[in-house]
Amino acid sequence: MMPLPGRFLTSAMVRREGELFLFDCGEGTQISLKMLNIKWKKISAIFISHMHADHVTGLPGMLMLSSQVDRTDPLYIYGPPKLQEYIYQTRRILDMYINYDIIVKSIEPGMIIDNDEYSVEAFALDHTKPCTGFTMREKKRPGVFYPEKAIELRIPVGPAWASLQSGNNVTLEDNSVITPDMVMGPPREGRTFSYVTDTLYSPSIAEHVKDADLLLCEGMFDDSLLESAIEKKHMSARQAAQIAKEARVKKMGLIHYSPRYTNKELKLLKKEACEVFENTFLAKDRDRFSLKLKD
Repeated sequence: MMPLPGRFLTSAMVRREGELFLFDCGEGTQISLKMLNIKWKKISAIFISHMHADHVTGLPGMLMLSSQVDRTDPLYIYGPPKLQEYIYQTRRILDMYINYDIIVKSIEPGMIIDNDEYSVEAFALDHTKPCTGFTMREKKRPGVFYPEKAIELRIPVGPAWASLQSGNNVTLEDNSVITPDMVMGPPREGRTFSYVTDTLYSPSIAEHVKDADLLLCEGMFDDSLLESAIEKKHMSARQAAQIAKEARVKKMGLIHYSPRYTNKELKLLKKEACEVFENTFLAKDRDRFSLKLKD
């Protein structure tokens, strides 16, 4: 809720096949992007969880700087209904020079992006303002292509092989039909990223982050402050770990710590979370993680 030296406000970036997706844009986001040499010109979409200042105060600067780097592609911003008013009024009051299209989309729980390669789902959280979590899932990829099987079936090398790998049937000169499953393995799972912050604990969250390769989840307090967490509609680190366990995620990073904890004291949050879900780590500014494709 407040920036500290060496600890900026909440944001997370996903890079996928050259596209960049930003989840929340707290104060200091620009600095981290600069330090990581990430060009915000390439950000395709920004997802805002809710309209509290610590999740949106980095946005005006990002919008202005995108004009200075000659952005031409439209920027899609997804978030609560008030987000559109916030962006409009900020642009008007600051007389922003914007030379690209900003497309703001108010979201409701459900699928907000669904294309051939991936989907992004928004799901309701329970906070003091309307708040949503996000899960980004890649679609299944084609299975492994086995050239030896194609040769055995006398499929000519060339376009026919490419067509089969794209999931299409191929008809040979003798009119026999070859289907992709005859030369390929089963479809392979994609990767999943989930982002949850500013909410009371609810078992329903696990359903939306199920099997995530990486879950970033708020763990704002330790057990001794659970009553305060409930009052402010936040979660403890142990509750975040319970979600990770129930959802069978691969790995969870704790985020959105209370400023009452020094960097040394954060180990208490990790300790309590690891008692429930062992593969928990403390996320830090500019951490990087590679999510491997499943072979």
